[in-house]
Amino acid sequence: MVSDAAAILSQLRERLALLEASEHSPAATLATLQAERLATVAAHHAQHSPAFAARLAAAGLTAAELPGALHRLPPLTRRDLQRDPGHYARIVPAEDGPVNETRTSGSTGEPVVVRRTFANQLDWMAATMRDHRWNRRDLSGRFAAIMRLDGVQRLPDWGPPAALLAQTGPALGIPMTVPLDEQMTLLRAFRPTSLLVYTSNLAGLLDRIEAGETLPDLRDIRTVSSIVTPALRARTRALTGIAIADIYSSEENGFIALQCPISGLYHVMAETVLVEIVREDGTPCAPGETGRVIVTDLVNRATALIRYANGDWAEAAGPCPCGRTLPTIGAIRGRTRNLMTHADGGRSWPYLASIDHRSIAPVVQYQYVQHARDLIEVRLVTERPLTGGEEDALAALIRARLGFPFHLDFTYPGERLDRPAAKFEEFLNRIDPE
Repeated sequence: MVSDAAAILSQLRERLALLEASEHSPAATLATLQAERLATVAAHHAQHSPAFAARLAAAGLTAAELPGALHRLPPLTRRDLQRDPGHYARIVPAEDGPVNETRTSGSTGEPVVVRRTFANQLDWMAATMRDHRWNRRDLSGRFAAIMRLDGVQRLPDWGPPAALLAQTGPALGIPMTVPLDEQMTLLRAFRPTSLLVYTSNLAGLLDRIEAGETLPDLRDIRTVSSIVTPALRARTRALTGIAIADIYSSEENGFIALQCPISGLYHVMAETVLVEIVREDGTPCAPGETGRVIVTDLVNRATALIRYANGDWAEAAGPCPCGRTLPTIGAIRGRTRNLMTHADGGRSWPYLASIDHRSIAPVVQYQYVQHARDLIEVRLVTERPLTGGEEDALAALIRARLGFPFHLDFTYPGERLDRPAAKFEEFLNRIDPE
């Protein structure tokens, strides 16, 4: 792959043209594209990735058969990827460009290293521009990002890909490790029109907006890295007038899905990844059901990420009313560790959004931690100490919503729950392994 700027721009434009054409194509056309890409990447890894070749053989499949029998290939786990370097290809086609390593954050306790190609990077850039286009984002505005950075960065433009294709406004990069008060000071001075931020970090900024600080020019908020709860969406809209545009991505697979600005569903980036949402027995979930996310990378010929179980759980969905024919995801639910375990060993999602804590007591923050099948710790930050009657009423409401008479241990950690910069989980299961 030629790496000069003109060649990169030409290839990026080709990818953008494909995305614009395919997102309204008949489902059969998109399925054909996915099958062709899967056949190509599978044939490459069958020859050059020993661990993938062994997976195929154990399943009694050949690379040529895989597009029609993908469900027969057992999923690849994070632990599999950690333990066997044979998932990396010994040879990567020259046209795919340079290979880089990316390391997951390890938030699951199972960090992995994945090799990705420049072809993957081009697809990431194309998906970014698709997100800009869908949301009619004003690229001439002022863009701020609060991410993993080494220091505060002040840039003359948004950087690639936007600056490759348009005249953009300036940009500000803020490390997520900067204290929230300082983040807000930097943002107020910069006056961004567009903000990219980790979900948990956004919650902290909203606390300051609620206290009277303002970002008057802000028109657009994008979130990444963690679950966007209905409560956070509602609070963001109430305090800023802005609807969150969420991005479902991972270090291993890049962009997986973008939130539709019309329906709120997530459209899978089906030109580059094939996403399955499956039940515990491996069968496909029906719309409205929650299941495991299995991702197949249709582009990466450096690492065999084929039927990769990334640890996420999501809700399956049907067609989107926006008219785009890309497959959809209803909601990203969380990871395996966010499932609630029942007394009989079964598991389900705890829909905490149905628990209106403040209808009973002045609860500012909450987190549930399951320590045993019948024991949940309820961590609360409150405006004042709760009365015994308020605790009893909250306990009754929580048990009713969770559908089981758990023993509830109320704890009060202080003025604020420890909210990590990237991820905050409202429910944690400490008894089941990831």
